Amino acid sequence: MTLDDIKSVYFVGAGGIGMSALERYFLSEGVFVGGYDRTACELTEKLCEEGADIHYEDNPDRIPAACRDKFHTLVIYTPAIPDSHKELNYFRSNNFEVQKRAQVLGILTRQKKGLCVAGTHGKTTTSAMLAHLLHQSRVGCNAFLGGITKNYGTNYLLSAESPYVVIEADEFDRSFHHLRPFATVITATDADHLDIYGTEEAYLESFSHYTSLIQPGGALVVHRDLKMKERLQDGVRRYDYARTEGDFHAENLRIGGGRIVFDFVSPFGNIKDVELGVPVSINIENGIAAMALAQIAGAETDEIREAMKSFGGVVRRFDFKLKTDRIVFLSDYAHHPEEIRQSILSLREVFDGRRLTAIFQPHLYSRTRDFYKDFADSLSLLDEVYLTEIYPAREQPIPGVTSRIIYDELRPDMARHLCQKADVPALVEQGDFDVLVVLGAGDLDNYCGELTEILRRKYNV
Repeated sequence: MTLDDIKSVYFVGAGGIGMSALERYFLSEGVFVGGYDRTACELTEKLCEEGADIHYEDNPDRIPAACRDKFHTLVIYTPAIPDSHKELNYFRSNNFEVQKRAQVLGILTRQKKGLCVAGTHGKTTTSAMLAHLLHQSRVGCNAFLGGITKNYGTNYLLSAESPYVVIEADEFDRSFHHLRPFATVITATDADHLDIYGTEEAYLESFSHYTSLIQPGGALVVHRDLKMKERLQDGVRRYDYARTEGDFHAENLRIGGGRIVFDFVSPFGNIKDVELGVPVSINIENGIAAMALAQIAGAETDEIREAMKSFGGVVRRFDFKLKTDRIVFLSDYAHHPEEIRQSILSLREVFDGRRLTAIFQPHLYSRTRDFYKDFADSLSLLDEVYLTEIYPAREQPIPGVTSRIIYDELRPDMARHLCQKADVPALVEQGDFDVLVVLGAGDLDNYCGELTEILRRKYNV
């Protein structure tokens, strides 16, 4: 089946942030879009408003008639869907074309020039930043992102003219092996998803294989000193980057007064006085990576400088809800120990001298089991931490694995608390905070609206 054959697409796991971008793409192409998800959410409701037909019961009888023609229906599912899923089994047993989301993105990277962002962390912000840089330039782009951009209120951008497609290259379940990038950034290779890979060596090998998929004539931009070994085809250009060294880096860095400004050094031409629209220090490296790919795609100096300043960020990535001299409150998606460490260090740098508290919801039992000591080391950089119960996502509980095992490894002289997610609003009402961040990739972020209002009243801001 080619994309031209498709008259309808059915999404199993339609409420996933990455899936929704593809849903919007097919809706824009005039294709019928149907799907299933376990529960309704704001995203599925918006998709329905945009024309999708989504339901919330795993029942083959609920599949729309438009999605029952196996010769013209493409079925797309996420790896999180269990093999026991009734609707997915209906499609498989009736010989429908069934593909993972990553396989469909792979088709797009063969039809267009894929600009892909891979790495343990930094993918969503860097790819969203890159998409904004290109969208605001004469180059333009299509983009399938893993988060909602604040500039556009969506995770999907469309250009009928641009040959480029920006894609977040996800290593979970080796999904990024379906891609054929024209150019790619690799931001980090800190071991993760060991429930899939088993060992750090297998995880690193997965990234090595990914580098072999870059098309001849393309480019790899890799963070310096990563453990992985590259396997580049002939004709692939190789560059490295870091905060203050590498082919792409920052010089004349100025941090203060809520602003971050620097000069971008690049083999394609330096750019003076780049100001970050979201001024946290971790975005210095994210910005360097995004600007590198933007230059490779042909964006010009003035276009890049202006777009970097106007980039508004991504929902749940250093997502500031309140920012005053009395109280700062934000949400950040960080859910890996190194992400949390970088998040805390970034906040320390920008809000130097202020008391820093986090409410952290661990994500996945397996990740907690594999990295609980690393989580504790990172969280010990805080002044105070509240630990809620683990968000299970796709997993069943593992005996002996709770937030307590992180708690027991925390720095003993810090303020630390175990609590239930449902008690968080009351705890925020009772506590005293200076800079407060909600950390994690689970559903604790759903409380942020309520917490913002509590803090507004509490501190009269």
